[in-house]
Amino acid sequence: MDKTEVKKALEELKKSSKKRKFSQRIELIVNLKGLTLKKPEEQVDIYVPLHFSTGKPLKIAALVGPELKEEGEKVMETCILESDFEKYQKDKKLIKKLASEHAYFVAQANIMPKVAQTFGKVLGTRGKMPNPKAGCVVPPKAALKPLHDRLQKTIHLKAKTQPTIKVAVGIEGQNEDEVADNIMTAFNALVHKLPNEENNIKNVLVKYTMGTPVKIKHT
Repeated sequence: MDKTEVKKALEELKKSSKKRKFSQRIELIVNLKGLTLKKPEEQVDIYVPLHFSTGKPLKIAALVGPELKEEGEKVMETCILESDFEKYQKDKKLIKKLASEHAYFVAQANIMPKVAQTFGKVLGTRGKMPNPKAGCVVPPKAALKPLHDRLQKTIHLKAKTQPTIKVAVGIEGQNEDEVADNIMTAFNALVHKLPNEENNIKNVLVKYTMGTPVKIKHT
């Protein structure tokens, strides 16, 4: 994919979109082809670190034991101690609220069985369980600040049941070069993961939250 084509599509998107009262997210949509998603090895489930933010700060929650209490409370937007898990176990609505408000969940490795038992059902169905692939399962003495900063610029590309990936890569008004770089980084990571690389890509589009998609020429 050529960066010039990406910037051309972003320009077209800007021209064709109505002005809204809020800054819309810029979403990348990739439709895939020639994959059998029933085969685990052909599914897409990767975390991609970007060079730039996707525009809005992400809220990250830590599920920790006493060892990471101080660090978790200092660094993360929400810190839930193992001793408070029972409260959440009794009220699934609290977990659903947490899931809708937070982009990522970080957990202390030695209490993962309790995390799974308490939060697994809700977070699992939403693809938000603390994931080792994203570095979200940490030892009891971990430094959480570098992880928090990295997750702010990490996106999750996922296609397990439907051959479509949709992910936020920026925000309206963000520097165009940053958004284009994020799109290129996401696309290249995805192509590298696909069994037949670009041959598994049907088309690539970019859109605002409430706008009409614009195609990006990718071959």
